Amino acid sequence: MNFAIIAAGEGSRLVQEGVALPKPLVDLDGRPMIGRLLDIFEDCGAESVSIIVNEQMTQVRAYLEERMKTSKTPIRLVVKSTPSSMHSFYEVSRNFPAGSKFILTTVDTIFREDDFRAYARAFEEDDTVDGYMAVTSFIDDEKPLYIDVDKDMLITAFRDEPFDGVRYISGGIYGLTPPAIKILEECMSLGVSRMRNYQRALVAAGLRLRACPFPKIVDVDHAGDIATARAFIAAGK
Repeated sequence: MNFAIIAAGEGSRLVQEGVALPKPLVDLDGRPMIGRLLDIFEDCGAESVSIIVNEQMTQVRAYLEERMKTSKTPIRLVVKSTPSSMHSFYEVSRNFPAGSKFILTTVDTIFREDDFRAYARAFEEDDTVDGYMAVTSFIDDEKPLYIDVDKDMLITAFRDEPFDGVRYISGGIYGLTPPAIKILEECMSLGVSRMRNYQRALVAAGLRLRACPFPKIVDVDHAGDIATARAFIAAGK
């Protein structure tokens, strides 16, 4: 299994709220959040991890370059500023080995390790679908992406607004297969922007995406979210 991390955002809200460190280096449990992700991926048997950071993140780049010297797992680093997370995804996707499954997450998507390991194992073993999309019923996002599913937990729609019977929102963890890269390339050529529009394109193209519930996923967008994430991780130990 191959993994990828999008860490190319500016983290401007944290800076405005007095957080001095770049978001990927914020300590959550004795480790920078990006270091925690790398540890979890390695524990899941990662064959490689592709990471994108923006050109201004010199501290993050330095941290990753040091880690690359001792990491048992190949880390493929892309340094590029992009206009959206979908564009960042496209940049790291060029490092994926041909024909492989992969799991992509944003750096500030905080989950419990046991939940993620179970998700990654299930995705690796399931060859009946084109993707495993993490979802959660815990809504703590400023602009959640609502998920519509059928009786088999296959995703039928991604919606910007809540609807009758809504149970889940997107958790920001994407397990995908090679057909999804083809759709990504088509989206790029058509000028599509935003990850949520890319996800809609996956459904429109007929890809089978299974919704995989996590009890809780926390996003770190504001300074106050750091304490929430630390408490959430600590409670799961």
